[in-house]
Amino acid sequence: MKMKINEVIVVEGRDDVINLKQYIDAEMIITHGFGIRRETINRIKLAAKNRGIIIFTDPDYAGEQIRKRINKEVPGAKHAFISKADALKDDNIGVENAGEKAIIDALKKVHRFEKTLKQEFSQSDLVRNGLTGAKDSATKRNDVGKILGIGYANGKQFLNRLNGYGISREDFEKALKEVGNHE
Repeated sequence: MKMKINEVIVVEGRDDVINLKQYIDAEMIITHGFGIRRETINRIKLAAKNRGIIIFTDPDYAGEQIRKRINKEVPGAKHAFISKADALKDDNIGVENAGEKAIIDALKKVHRFEKTLKQEFSQSDLVRNGLTGAKDSATKRNDVGKILGIGYANGKQFLNRLNGYGISREDFEKALKEVGNHE
């Protein structure tokens, strides 16, 4: 039985829809890449107002830019992330390549980005835990991001996601222990 998602899922392309429809029952809106038309933004806004949306873009630069643009135009959207490893097939990175487990896990860990005045985490948390400034920091951020459901990001963006997606100190510590990264 397919997982039922009530929100409308925003994806980059038709191949993403074809792949996701194998595993989930949900309505989807396609952005057709970074050049999102005003008509598509308006559909996303309407979907967000009526049902909520989940942004589920590729774990690459273009996917991140699309995510940022939609988040700016439609604040309060939920976000689902898959790791690059789960999205890779040959030399192609995309949601269309992800398997059932990666997709279901990502949709179970959706987060709403909120600009908040409260900053739970600081740069020193990242440095102290080897998430920035160490030779394997990128790998550690990837592993912790996957566990927390916030995806891979550079150090600055990772810190923004920790704070913006409301990750608790307890969940952060738990993820660090799971990757064997805690002091």
